[in-house]
Amino acid sequence: MSDLSSKKEQRLSYLILILPAVLFYYAVMAFPTIFSVVLSISNYNGGKIFGNPEVGLAGFKSYAAIFQDEYFYLALRNNLYIVLVSVFGQIPLGFILAYILSRGLIKGTDFFQTMIYLPCVISPVVIGILFQTFFLSSDSVILEIIRIFNPSVEYTMNENPMIPVLIVMLWMYTGTYVIIFLANLQKIDTSIIEATKIDGANELQTLRYVILPALSGVIVTSAILAISGSLKSFDLIFVMTQGGPARRTNVLSIYMYDKAFRGAPNYPVANAISTVMVIMSFVLIGLTKSVEKRFGGKED
Repeated sequence: MSDLSSKKEQRLSYLILILPAVLFYYAVMAFPTIFSVVLSISNYNGGKIFGNPEVGLAGFKSYAAIFQDEYFYLALRNNLYIVLVSVFGQIPLGFILAYILSRGLIKGTDFFQTMIYLPCVISPVVIGILFQTFFLSSDSVILEIIRIFNPSVEYTMNENPMIPVLIVMLWMYTGTYVIIFLANLQKIDTSIIEATKIDGANELQTLRYVILPALSGVIVTSAILAISGSLKSFDLIFVMTQGGPARRTNVLSIYMYDKAFRGAPNYPVANAISTVMVIMSFVLIGLTKSVEKRFGGKED
């Protein structure tokens, strides 16, 4: 009887401990997600939601509307560019820099570690204003430098406005992955690395057969962070370009913002866009996990 009572008390303790987290999750994550899906298939146009007899289900008209809109595909393409730069730019560059710092291949590692991570602690709004002046204005710094060598050059940065945005994102977020990889590289037993050197392995072989397999789980986690961060990119791009010129730097989050809060609001379409973004996140993360299971090593 006492064992049964102790088990009940233990279960009650577990329930009390996890209940706040579960309630918080459903209130902040699950309910808004489900409610957004419901709104995406409704005919809601603002005003009172509950108790409004005019609000009803409209099917998948909002999804059909966004898939017929050319600006949706433009925003989707820009988001995919950001995903590619994040996964195949920020993560590899972050790993290389972390590897150099952890192996002590250069002097002043503390200084370089601070300088690399510094952009991550600066507000994206500040960085957006700074680089908007540096890259995209008619009197930008980069344009003035070009004019030193070619005085007749005109303002041409609007021809490829996503390139400056991608460069800034690469510079801004690489430091996050440097810190992640640096922390996990320091967890690898140095005696294992020394043993590989005694066995005659060079630096590249040690990296390939010891370090990368040990960090496979960290790489997957970093890829998931990069994908989720790429799909919700908003503040930096909004400050730098506001989706312009001619919507050529629009991403899905700004496209959704325009539908919801600019001009005549279309809440079903805006929520349909957010639902598509969530589905894309799950698909890309699933692909990342499947690639890791097939080709990745096992983390100790």
